Amino acid sequence: MQPDVLQSQSQFHVRQRIRLMVNQYEVHAVNPDGSEGELLAFAQQKRLAFKEQVTLYTDDTKQQPVLGFKARQVIDLGATYDVTDAAGNPIGLFRKDFKASLLRSTWHLEQPGLGQATGQERSLPVALLRRFVDSLSWLPYHFDFTLNGQPAFSVVKKWGLRDRYVVTIQHPQLDRRLVIAMAVALDALQSR
Repeated sequence: MQPDVLQSQSQFHVRQRIRLMVNQYEVHAVNPDGSEGELLAFAQQKRLAFKEQVTLYTDDTKQQPVLGFKARQVIDLGATYDVTDAAGNPIGLFRKDFKASLLRSTWHLEQPGLGQATGQERSLPVALLRRFVDSLSWLPYHFDFTLNGQPAFSVVKKWGLRDRYVVTIQHPQLDRRLVIAMAVALDALQSR
C-alpha cells in the first residue's frame, strides 16, 4: 500500500473474515463504479488478549506490515490506542469516551497538526438496542466523525451475516491509515 495512492482514496470497504480464534479484516479500495477494488490491508486480532494490539499488513501472508495500533494500558475502559506506521513512527491515536459511550458509543481520534475528531453512533435507538439486547449485535450502525464541526469521515456497518463496513472520508487531510485503524477498531473493540 503506497501512502500517496492510499491518501487519494475517499472510500474503503472493510470486511471481517470468520475465523475461530482470531478476528481478521480485509480493507479494500472502492472502484469508481462502487464495487470492491484491490486489497489495501489485512489485519488480524487475537481474541481475549489482555493488551490489545492489531497489526495491518499488505496482505494475508503477513510479510509486510503497514501500520498498527496498540493499547497504552492493559485494562482500561477508556483506553487510548496509539497508531503507528510500519516503522513504528506515530501517526495519531484514538480513544473511547467511556462516559459518553454509556448511551451512545463515542470515540475521539487525534492526528498531529489536525486536531481531534469525535465520532458517535448516529442513532440513539439503535445504540440503546445494541446495548440491552445481546442477540442484536449484528444490527447495523452508523458512526459520524466530525472535526471542528465539519464532517470528517463516516463508518457504516451494513446488513449481513459477516461484519462489513463502508468507510467514507470527507476531510482531505485526514491520514487514511489512521481512519483505517479506527474503522477496524470499531469492530474489534466496540463490544469491550
